[in-house]
Amino acid sequence: MYAQYTGKAILTFLAGVIYAHATSATGAASAVLVNGTYQVTATAQLTGSPALIAGGLNLLRVDGAAPTIVGVMHDDGLNGDAVANDGIYTLLFSATSVAQMQLQASAAIQAQIHRQRSPIVTVPVIVPTLLSVTANSGQQGQQNVSVTITGRFTHFSQGTTTANFGTGIAVTSLTINSATSATAVLNVTADAALGATNVTVTSGLEVATLTNGFTVTTANLTADVFTWHYDTSRTGLNPYETALTPANVTSSTFGKLAEFSVDGQIDGQILYLHQVNIPSVGLKNVVYFATENDSVYALDAATMTGSTATVLWKTPLAQAGETAAKSLPCGGTPSGVMGTPVIDRARNAIYVVAMSQNTATNAVIQRLHALDLTTGLELFGGPTTITATYPGTGGNSQSGIVTFDSSYQHNRAALLESGNTIYTMWSGLDGDCGPYSPWAISYSADTLAQVAALDLAPDNYGGGMWMGGAGPAADSEGNVYTITGNGFGGTPEGGLPTGSYNNSMVKLSTSGGLSVADYFTPDISTTDNERDLDFGSVGPLLVDVVDNSGTTHQLAMSGGKDGQFYVVDRTNMGQFNSGNDNIYQQFTLSGGLNFSTPVYFNGTVYVCPSGSKLDAFATSNAKLVTPPAQSSNSFGGSGAVLSVSSNGTSNGIVWAVDWTQTELLAYSTANIANSIYTSAQASGGRDKFSAVGGHFITPMVVDGKVYFGTGSSVVVFGLLP
Repeated sequence: MYAQYTGKAILTFLAGVIYAHATSATGAASAVLVNGTYQVTATAQLTGSPALIAGGLNLLRVDGAAPTIVGVMHDDGLNGDAVANDGIYTLLFSATSVAQMQLQASAAIQAQIHRQRSPIVTVPVIVPTLLSVTANSGQQGQQNVSVTITGRFTHFSQGTTTANFGTGIAVTSLTINSATSATAVLNVTADAALGATNVTVTSGLEVATLTNGFTVTTANLTADVFTWHYDTSRTGLNPYETALTPANVTSSTFGKLAEFSVDGQIDGQILYLHQVNIPSVGLKNVVYFATENDSVYALDAATMTGSTATVLWKTPLAQAGETAAKSLPCGGTPSGVMGTPVIDRARNAIYVVAMSQNTATNAVIQRLHALDLTTGLELFGGPTTITATYPGTGGNSQSGIVTFDSSYQHNRAALLESGNTIYTMWSGLDGDCGPYSPWAISYSADTLAQVAALDLAPDNYGGGMWMGGAGPAADSEGNVYTITGNGFGGTPEGGLPTGSYNNSMVKLSTSGGLSVADYFTPDISTTDNERDLDFGSVGPLLVDVVDNSGTTHQLAMSGGKDGQFYVVDRTNMGQFNSGNDNIYQQFTLSGGLNFSTPVYFNGTVYVCPSGSKLDAFATSNAKLVTPPAQSSNSFGGSGAVLSVSSNGTSNGIVWAVDWTQTELLAYSTANIANSIYTSAQASGGRDKFSAVGGHFITPMVVDGKVYFGTGSSVVVFGLLP
């Protein structure tokens, strides 16, 4: 039998022994280490008369100057047999040092003495001692965490008991599974990491304090994927990936885990949040995406296996009497949601632009929605209908005012949130029909009220900002960078305040609305416009690099359909110079088109042009080094939109979906010459997935998984079970 005293003293006696309570005692103790535990011999001289309690003995815990009764221990029916004799008693304690043990023994003797009537017999006693602990990480907020404790629990009853795991952790339940293990379900409420934590386990009157502890860490919420290409600089890098490495991403250990069918084509990148508190369900890691059928999904990431997944919520964005837009002047249909949404966790909102159509009148309506991350319900009084006007004489203008035309405009670029504002960039429909304009329109993240609207080609038309599915970028000062496509009419020179910025990289000031702060227009823009070789086929990448003198250069990089790669100084973008681009760096990327927004990792820029190889441009003295390192294989007609995963600066992997070949590929950043994995390698079509719809599908990597959308499903790859 065990009892707990101050200092975690644990005592044992033979069955059939009478226990007596001494009013006071004097004595000393010594301790030696025996088989990993301390055996203490305590010599005690009773100086008062013991008092026998009929039917049992009060158990005392010394919590200070006075003992506290904590329970009753039965005396095996031998009432009346206690006598006040001197004796030597063997006690077993749990402690970390001999000095601590001596203090504990002395304290126990002073407070309470247990006597043996029969001769002293040394018995083997198994003290519950923590051998090891394994635990998954706890998370910020309310989090159920399963913790397995491995130790010696012989003297504890199997079944559910109680435990105290320290400050900030409430125990939902603890079950003693066997003599060697127990499982605790914890409720972690800490906002910061908890270090090694002692565990006190109680089963009835049996108590053990396990002192080796375990560690609970908070969730790294920076690993949430809330926007296209992971951040507002659009680096394309997730540096928090600890599970996937070049060593284990092989066809023998990595492959397709799930493919879940949805109600339409997925064009945007998949988004992902850790530990979202879903009502009546609990905390879940959630996969978010939208379809061209005007639907937004939230899936439980843990349940995605085979062809199944748990849909936490699904919200249709078309209102009563509407469908996703299906009868349009040009382009594919339906065309409900194409641009990647953006998530604001602090506001508990996912923002998405949807194109819907009235089934009776065929009127097209563009709306900005803000949906509750936990329920999918509309927030902030939304949705907000997209409307805008701007002074000009270009497309869809009347009396010097250009009006946003929902029938011909399309939100194909990813959304951006910066400075509590949602930014939307607009192109035309696939096929470039109608008098559309390159609109930049911003909205309050709190109210969905329009903040500003700017037509970047007010006196002509065209210039759509579709950017191959990429989104505009934002710098640390809140400036927004976007790239327009080929325009129709006007001149390429631009010019403030009402010039045309077709086929240009534009820096937008967001102070007091939206205005052009600077821009770069290639000197071949007239030819680009005529031949549909638009600059805006990809989005911008913002990178700060340091040269050999220690000077930091704030750069923006991109390259469109004209085969050129442009590196622009964000502090002086070069504007337009006929016959001579006055920019930071420029070179020929490929002989074909480019739909691949560049990504950046460890001083290297990666890009994959159409019908070309994967290129890796190292940097030296703050310039890109040409020619690049290249993959041995070439990609299909649209190349690939890339992403990179790493664990800090190590284990870098470049991921690409070749939509023409319906293939996922992975390359080690240490050497991209040959892929470390392709989904075509496994036998029997194990890793085959449905045909990809859009040709700018971006793989997203998080928590050891790779997610992307197809024409009819969401696909998950990861380490094989």
